[in-house]
Amino acid sequence: MTKRNPFKYFHSSPEIIRLAVMMYVRFPLSLRNVEDLLHERGINISHETVRFWWNRFGPMFASELRKRRVSGMRAYSNWQWHLDEMFVKINGERHYLWRAVDHEGEVLESFVTKTRDRKAALKFLKKTMRRHGSPKTLATDKLRSYGAAMKVVGNADRQETGRWLNNRAENSHLPFRRREHAMQRFRSMRSLQKFAAVHASVSNHFNQDRSLYSRANFKLNRTTALAEWRQLGAE
Repeated sequence: MTKRNPFKYFHSSPEIIRLAVMMYVRFPLSLRNVEDLLHERGINISHETVRFWWNRFGPMFASELRKRRVSGMRAYSNWQWHLDEMFVKINGERHYLWRAVDHEGEVLESFVTKTRDRKAALKFLKKTMRRHGSPKTLATDKLRSYGAAMKVVGNADRQETGRWLNNRAENSHLPFRRREHAMQRFRSMRSLQKFAAVHASVSNHFNQDRSLYSRANFKLNRTTALAEWRQLGAE
């Protein structure tokens, strides 16, 4: 059965759509920033078009990237996860964005809730384990909700807490905070959940950890990541 072309009926080329979505999700740019940058390249579109494109194609691109990575990640059972939650205000009300990060700094899962209790932690933990399997250890802060949730799923003996032990999760919040500032906050839990999931997949895909290996390998990996991005939606 032939796969339906997701770009059918769109006047702009798939290359332009992928470029606009990547610029908006990956970098701390506003919709109008992306519009201006594309205009400098001779592409005349409205910022509302960029909004429509990322809403339409962002989740689809993120899903393709996630499928490719998850299939390979589940083969490793000795990973350490870092779990942490960050405060996000939506229309003046405090909400919580729970995030799971692996030992290499890749964001595994993002989950938005109104509360920070055991029930919310349990839903987040179950969702993450259902997709990525079970880790060897889980590093968390001293929030009691984590311990209570892990007792339910049988992971209490794998939990580790300590000063600076969860810095990897704390540092992973920074790129998302920059994006939140550029977007001037979120309007609903749904939009926050949607963008957090897309942003995580795109950031993981282009995260090359350039400090860990030579310039030549970094350039090769960066070129490969960009080539894979340009093929999204084309298969």
